[in-house]
Amino acid sequence: MYHEYIKDAIVSSLDELAKADRPIEFLTEIRKITFKIIMFIFLSCGTGPMMETMEKEYAILNHGLRAMAINLPGFAFHKALKARKKMAMIIQDVVEGRRARKANNISRERTDLMDLLMELEDENGKTLDDEEIIDIILMYLNAGYESTAHATLWATLFLNEHPEYYQKAKAEQVEILKRESSPEEGLNFKGTKQMEYLSKVIDETLRVVNVSLYGYREAATDVNISGYTIPKGWKVMMWYRGVHLNSEYYPDPKEFNPSRWNENKGKAGTFIPFGMGSRLCPGSDLTKLEISIFLHYFLLHYE
Repeated sequence: MYHEYIKDAIVSSLDELAKADRPIEFLTEIRKITFKIIMFIFLSCGTGPMMETMEKEYAILNHGLRAMAINLPGFAFHKALKARKKMAMIIQDVVEGRRARKANNISRERTDLMDLLMELEDENGKTLDDEEIIDIILMYLNAGYESTAHATLWATLFLNEHPEYYQKAKAEQVEILKRESSPEEGLNFKGTKQMEYLSKVIDETLRVVNVSLYGYREAATDVNISGYTIPKGWKVMMWYRGVHLNSEYYPDPKEFNPSRWNENKGKAGTFIPFGMGSRLCPGSDLTKLEISIFLHYFLLHYE
């Protein structure tokens, strides 16, 4: 559903970067690509003043999320609250516009996350109010683009540092393009499903530098962990990265080695870059798709 848009966004962005006559900050540019994609999926917005404003304000909000909670002028947290308020106002305008079109029976060409949230009902027929819709959109924006950008950065760096893996991944992409696509068409969705080695590269990247460092759980019963009792009702922080770098599960855990996934499928609970259980990240497949498409074109056409 989103493959063609993601492909076009990545190809056009890489073309623009290739024309730059100056060094570029890689992570900043990857963030722009992933933000553009997530804004299209969430709000059907890919360009224009709204996009630029949202990107600018979200950068301020994201910075404040990692700052001390000092709500005084001049501090990052205070600026983040102001940025969130501006973004909420923009999304509120979108919600009101959608409701007005619906009231006038004006249909839209495509359905995005905003439409789905507005139509959502629970078992009692209750729908989400505007504030809940805005909160979900803002929360998912962070999960939907920041982690993808960082994972793409690290995958690119690791391949650059290991020429043998780089060449193997590139050879696979050349073969896929010959077998599944045409030069004029470029990569098709079927081709992304044939990336066996590149998938291992991505999994290994997510293992070594897991972008989701930890998660929280509430103990449903008293739990004994390494001789300590966690009482029922207590909140527990689970350290995901500690699991991924445990030599008991992964030999030479700090070494980047995609080939370890030839045999090792990972024991339950030992590979959790997107969380686990009912709290598994709903955007995991989208993240892998974006990284796969980016690396496909980067490996084939750029150094």
